[in-house]
Amino acid sequence: MIDFATQRHNMIESQVRTGGITDYRVIAAMAAVPREEFVPAGRRALAYMGEDIEIGAEGNQRYLMAPMTFARMLQQAAIRPEDVVLDVGTGTGYSAAVLSHLAQSVIAVEADAGLVAEASAVLARLGIGNAAVVEGKHAAGLASEAPFDVIVIEGRVPQVPDALLAQLGENGRLVAVVGDGAMARGVVYTRHGGTASARHAFDAAVPPLAGIDRPVPAFVF
Repeated sequence: MIDFATQRHNMIESQVRTGGITDYRVIAAMAAVPREEFVPAGRRALAYMGEDIEIGAEGNQRYLMAPMTFARMLQQAAIRPEDVVLDVGTGTGYSAAVLSHLAQSVIAVEADAGLVAEASAVLARLGIGNAAVVEGKHAAGLASEAPFDVIVIEGRVPQVPDALLAQLGENGRLVAVVGDGAMARGVVYTRHGGTASARHAFDAAVPPLAGIDRPVPAFVF
């Protein structure tokens, strides 16, 4: 029998705290969520390893982000208890579950219908009532529920779609890992006066998130 509670404690002490995470609310949120519940049964023994974990079905490359990278994103997002958060590409719902402990409410958009059902079921089983998962395109976000105080993108993207930046409210923050190569940049976008400024916060190696590609330039005759 695997002692997941001990593994969760060890993850916090050896990965999250040592990764420079000082926000006690982020630490408490990650300590409160049973990460193993969001990992396929055959990989649960790896739930608290310091690496990205594949969660997609065969042919669907989706990953649960490594704990340290995810914690860094949350700390940079500076989520307040009154915030409304959009979680883009939630996968099996782990990120939405952690965010639910930090924000007033969380709406997670997920493109894979099977993962939507799986994430919704786990969140319900854990009694998390302030987070919901809806099916939709990652690049489109959820304009019908905007504006958001915080947007978190759960995977590396070549660039952040304008549609997502447009869904940030005034003083809103969007956190994403941006780049074309394996090593990319954790970037915080902040919206002020209708425009978004970007700040490089950290470097990270994160698997790409399906459904957000670099726009193809229009052909000019």
